[in-house]
Amino acid sequence: MAAAEPKPPAGAATARRLARSCWSAFWDYETPKVIVVKNRRLGVVYRLVQLLILLYFVWYVFIVQKSYQDRETGPESSVITKVKGITSSEHKVWDVEEYVKPPEGGSVFSIITRMEVTPSQTVGTCPESVRVTNATCGSDEDCVAGHLDMLGNGVRTGRCVPYYHGAFKTCEVSGWCPVEDGASVSQFLGKMAPNFTILIKNSIHYPKFQFSKGNIENQENGYLKRCTFDEVSHLYCPIFKLGFIVEQAGENFTELAHWGGVIGVIITWDCDLDLPASKCNPKYSFRRLDPKHIPASSGYNFRFAKYYKVNGSTTRTLIKAYGIRIDVIVHGQAGKFSLIPTIINLATALTSIGVGSFLCDWILLTFMNKNKVYSHKKFDKVCTPRQSSGSWPVTLALVLGQAPPPPCPCSKEDPGQAGRPQDEGRSQAPASPPPQPRPHCDPPDQMVDAPERGAGPGPCASQDSTLTDPRGLAQL
Repeated sequence: MAAAEPKPPAGAATARRLARSCWSAFWDYETPKVIVVKNRRLGVVYRLVQLLILLYFVWYVFIVQKSYQDRETGPESSVITKVKGITSSEHKVWDVEEYVKPPEGGSVFSIITRMEVTPSQTVGTCPESVRVTNATCGSDEDCVAGHLDMLGNGVRTGRCVPYYHGAFKTCEVSGWCPVEDGASVSQFLGKMAPNFTILIKNSIHYPKFQFSKGNIENQENGYLKRCTFDEVSHLYCPIFKLGFIVEQAGENFTELAHWGGVIGVIITWDCDLDLPASKCNPKYSFRRLDPKHIPASSGYNFRFAKYYKVNGSTTRTLIKAYGIRIDVIVHGQAGKFSLIPTIINLATALTSIGVGSFLCDWILLTFMNKNKVYSHKKFDKVCTPRQSSGSWPVTLALVLGQAPPPPCPCSKEDPGQAGRPQDEGRSQAPASPPPQPRPHCDPPDQMVDAPERGAGPGPCASQDSTLTDPRGLAQL
């Protein structure tokens, strides 16, 4: 007796059925079905969502953002600056060559408004500054000879000497003497500084559109010598007073001149090149760039020295300068009509209108789908009619409604009729209910292309369909 063949595991059979189902579903075709729902509230929501989406694209995307244009950001730019004016301190008169650093006239420059001057420094030995860590001492033992403090002013000699003023002592150092804190003199240059004039010459170029323009247009001789900037009357006279710049940045000039600071002059070139070039104008704005509310990092200062010879020995004047640093920053963007971004944004707008349908479908099937009435109307499954010949032209003719359909191979039949052998029907006749006549599918009243009489029974439709169509397409 042959051994019984082992049965495949149940999991493998389930996996095969699942794979066959997925493979079969992969070749299904889905097509939208249009259902008109007579519901005023749902219709109001649908039209309102469409209106909001339409307003967003028309007003914001196309009018405000001008998304129909091709754009270029970050123009090529050049900046030339020039400062004019004189001022005085308690000891001397200062001109441009002395208080503007660097003198080249670039986009970043400093205007000195206060100085702490340490004159006549020579190389020698002197007391260290009290501001240096561990500089104070009581005796020579507190000072290590040869020690070099990176924040100090020289190399320590190992001696403890009296300070420049006061009763305390500090370690002696070898370096430029006297040190800054011991003999510096403060000089304020900000008395006339608000009246300094600054010429900011700027030109930009957008290479994508081959467009160039500058912030000086008037060609009259001597025009720049008699004008100052005004946003209305002299937009193309880029000569600014230092006091005007500080005021527009919202700062107090006296305080800023005493401790220093960084002011940004921002020039913006936003150009719509669909308009004439005269409509592309610079816009100026001013603001402070350094963090003034943080005491540890607020203010602006730097040091430099002037060297000269006295009796054959090198001498220098050390200057710690406080001032207002000006940073000229240029940015902008240009746009011009282009067909490609216009088509892209129009397609996006038309696609986004479908969000209204998605939202209303969700509301309809989630909150209004009592007894699944709308689900039965919206989702149908239609079997493709089959012909014994298996010829695709016949099937295509059936789909297009040009040939009489065959009997339905998968239509829903009464459990007591189809799918049973005759002898089984006889043996179970007393237990089974009497056969019911097969219902005929009448076409809906809304159908325009009603079938001709004698066309035969209709094809199969979904079991969820409440109406069947003799041609099998009424529920598509």
